[in-house]
Amino acid sequence: MNLFLAWRPFLDPMQLHGWWWAFLVPLSLGISVAYKAVRVGDLRDYWRQVAMMTVQIILGMVLLGVAAFVILGYVVPAIVPMDR
Repeated sequence: MNLFLAWRPFLDPMQLHGWWWAFLVPLSLGISVAYKAVRVGDLRDYWRQVAMMTVQIILGMVLLGVAAFVILGYVVPAIVPMDR
């Protein structure tokens, strides 16, 4: 219990680097809810548009990750070989 009393959120962040993917869904849902609350013209389509934007954000992040993996793992080493 005393461990949490000394925790300073911005100075001592939690070590959750291995769990970044678990925060992708709530973060994209929160962004979609806030953005669509301002931008949607008719509230009958609100939740459908929020769901669609959430899926678009998640798929976009996954595709960006795959693209970065391919570029950094295969394309850059083929262009600039690191033989010493």
